[in-house]
Amino acid sequence: MQLDIPLSILLLIIVLVGTQIFVPSIRKWVWPAIAVIAVGMLAVHPYFALVWAPPEREMGDVYRIIYVHVPQIQVALVVLAINAGCSLAYLMKKSWVTDALAEASAEVGVYMGSVAVLLGAIWGKPTWGVYWDWDPRLTTAAILIVVYTGYLTLRRFVEDPDKRATWSAVMGIIAFVNVPITYMSVKWWNSLHQKQSSPKTVDPQMVWVLHWSQVAFFALMTTFVWHRYLLAKAQREKEVALPEALPPARPEAA
Repeated sequence: MQLDIPLSILLLIIVLVGTQIFVPSIRKWVWPAIAVIAVGMLAVHPYFALVWAPPEREMGDVYRIIYVHVPQIQVALVVLAINAGCSLAYLMKKSWVTDALAEASAEVGVYMGSVAVLLGAIWGKPTWGVYWDWDPRLTTAAILIVVYTGYLTLRRFVEDPDKRATWSAVMGIIAFVNVPITYMSVKWWNSLHQKQSSPKTVDPQMVWVLHWSQVAFFALMTTFVWHRYLLAKAQREKEVALPEALPPARPEAA
């Protein structure tokens, strides 16, 4: 079972990211509120996922990892799409805001994607018999993590802020090509990985818990991205404010 991301969640993320960047006056209360929502929802999440939701007919209780695995990969794909949007925005009009947000979203995307792949491997062993298979979904997800790890590595090795931002923006746009491929892989190819399910074919309790999980992890993602964005933006401001290299010190007179 893998349900698509509700449109309402996507719109919520877009509104939150946009307002936090362009409407500074509401930052003081919105982000703490989102963090509280994330913590509160995740606190009761284990009860809903492990106790309240019924077991799956074929897999029994093993399937319950879906309530963490699926939201993690969905969050990763969305946040990497934010990276691509910020990369394009930076090339159109250079701004440390979009560059910092691009870095933050890529870092959170790599983290969330890595956790999702790890959880998928744990789930695969009892259901497929192996931890890993070169299935189109698994392969494209692994490539995604490797490529964006390279993106973050590039940012660490280029010292000049302008060159780093420009080169990273170009790489971010190119890397994004694999995001829709990863998402559509189970629809385009005969894949071992299960396809998205319809809420009409799944127990309503399962659907409800999965949507709860999606909202909780998206709230967590926005909190991570925002705080990482603040750190990245502060670093940019520090770099561009550094004075030119000082001339070599003159030897003291004897």
